[in-house]
Amino acid sequence: MARGEPKELLRRGHGLRDAARTLLGDHRRTVAGVQEALAPLRKRAAREQLATIPVARIKDVTGGRLRLSVLEGAELDTVQQILDTTPYELQTLPGVGPQTANQVHAAARQIAEAAERAATIRIDPDRRDTAAAELVRALHVLVNAGPDLPRAREAATEADERLSPLLADARPAIGWRRWFTSRTRREQAQAALGELAEALREEEARGTPELIPQASVDLLRPRVSADAAWIDFELRASDYYALLAELAALDPERDGAEGYLPDEISRRVREQPLDETHLRVSLRGYQSFGARFALAQERAILGDEMGLGKTVQAIAAMAHLAAEGATHFLVACPASVLINWMREIDARSALSSHPVHGSDRAKALKEWAFEGGVAVTTLDVLHTLEAPEGVTVAMLVVDEAHYVKNHETRRARAVAAWCARTQRVLFLTGTPMENRVDEFRNLVAHLRPELVPAIRRSDAAMGPRAFRSAVAPAYLRRNQQDVLVELPEVVHVDEWEEFSRADAAAYRQAVASGNFMAMRSAAYADPRRSSKLKRVVELIDEAAANELKVVVFSYFRGVLAAVQSALGERALGPISGDVPPPRRQQLVDDFTAEPGHAVLLAQIQAGGTGLNLQAASVVIICEPQVKPTLETQAIARAHRMGQVRTVQVHRILTTDSVDQRMLDLLRGKDALFDAYARRSDVAEAAPEAVDISERELARQLVEQEQLRLETATG
Repeated sequence: MARGEPKELLRRGHGLRDAARTLLGDHRRTVAGVQEALAPLRKRAAREQLATIPVARIKDVTGGRLRLSVLEGAELDTVQQILDTTPYELQTLPGVGPQTANQVHAAARQIAEAAERAATIRIDPDRRDTAAAELVRALHVLVNAGPDLPRAREAATEADERLSPLLADARPAIGWRRWFTSRTRREQAQAALGELAEALREEEARGTPELIPQASVDLLRPRVSADAAWIDFELRASDYYALLAELAALDPERDGAEGYLPDEISRRVREQPLDETHLRVSLRGYQSFGARFALAQERAILGDEMGLGKTVQAIAAMAHLAAEGATHFLVACPASVLINWMREIDARSALSSHPVHGSDRAKALKEWAFEGGVAVTTLDVLHTLEAPEGVTVAMLVVDEAHYVKNHETRRARAVAAWCARTQRVLFLTGTPMENRVDEFRNLVAHLRPELVPAIRRSDAAMGPRAFRSAVAPAYLRRNQQDVLVELPEVVHVDEWEEFSRADAAAYRQAVASGNFMAMRSAAYADPRRSSKLKRVVELIDEAAANELKVVVFSYFRGVLAAVQSALGERALGPISGDVPPPRRQQLVDDFTAEPGHAVLLAQIQAGGTGLNLQAASVVIICEPQVKPTLETQAIARAHRMGQVRTVQVHRILTTDSVDQRMLDLLRGKDALFDAYARRSDVAEAAPEAVDISERELARQLVEQEQLRLETATG
């Protein structure tokens, strides 16, 4: 080792260790900022709850020793009223002495502290007061620090723990200290230097010296204004809620979050490690459990209700296997969700995705075999695929698995063949299987045929929980009410599709003629072959299986007519501008009165104002809107006082089209900031008052698409 090397090693070591400690400190302070912002919201939520707790509950705290009738006689009916009254004021009541007053007040404070600890915190975009804005601003820092922050924190913790003792041991190897150190100690210092050099090489190979400082820079960006934070929240609400669930420690009841599995299976799943190195998203607790379930059980069905994130749980399971050294994974899904899978894999993980479908699927299959990652194909193409020589598929994921319930179909036979040669298989379906025992048996037969004889109709007759417990080795299902205790009241999902051949031709013609409205509705030009319409029907079918009511919005009557034709008598409406108000209300009343599932169609500019649609918990928007407030107001018809379920909003979009250009343009921070900052009560009441020029936007989008298609074909 050259003379200057020990000093340089120690300098680099101290630099990385100090950067790691700086990041951990920056993160602690940022989290403390969130906790500080949470405090007033916890107090407010607790206060609202205490106002509903009768004063008689104080007896529970004091073991029934206090006589409270005198308090109730003084119209002190709730715990909050006791807290709003001082002990001295309580003493002015007949029969209440100093000791009783102090005991009552102490008991009320105990209840208040418990209520504050258990308070459910929600972020309500319609309640934008100072306290809520401070929480959103504090969360904004962590959300925008990016998906690499968890990995950077883990790397910083490991670097600090590894380097600190080596730096201390190596210090006597340089400078004046080496002349006053024993030979044994100098030898230990030289050995520590060698270990330090190796540690630094490994950290540099992992990119730690770049990863950690960048994370600190991201955490130290200036806090944005409340308006900018609210804008970002509406665009990325799920990221905010995931962080809120983690930092507010508001966990759902464990039994519900674990699908009411038997203790033995729950314990095994909890003990299953989950390596999140290759993930770019923070999992909620129930999602982490779902990924662990898939890994621990190896061949199973994840049946969570729609909107709970089955896709990300499957991605997390594959990412864990990748961290353990697995290289190849396969996803088979309906064509309508293939693009969504590609986007989710790329956005939520470091795994590469390969679309194995269409005319280039043979080439894509070779690339997947060579590069590894996740091959995504369709259920109808699966039978044509053969595993390339030398490739072992570490996990097969079958989405919308209820499509392979009939073993006689070609797609089911193809799935069975792949299941037979793949050790780990995960089926995903949001359809509640307790209502379809025969279908469930058929699905389990693909995975664990030895379990089929034990699946009995009598288990389903005892109710969902009894059924889930009986089939626990192969099935995990959670409902929204099981897990969404603190999560959003609105879940936004963008559903990306590709043009069918006929719709693509109609779109090109609309672009060539500069017809903006025809461009926006071109994806429904041929209803028989429309991929957008197919996805709308699939979402409605899944909602029907879960007995959820659906409202479908579109700007265009022609699009609603296509949806109505596809649904037949299942659909009420449409509500349009020329439908008289009494008839509109009658349609809404019929929709609300319908037991279980129902579908209502409405033009977004007509159905988005003046109607209460809180019976709906699924909202489908057939195309993005030029004015964001049209969508906001339409969603608000369902997400309003009286809605007891989380509202799921599915926006149907087409890749490489005006849909994508509109989102790119409307999501620009400057345009959105203007739209929100200058929004007034008048603008809320009239979407056309918002300062986004439809004509100018249409002109820009038409020109962009004309140029793009001309360049693509030129």
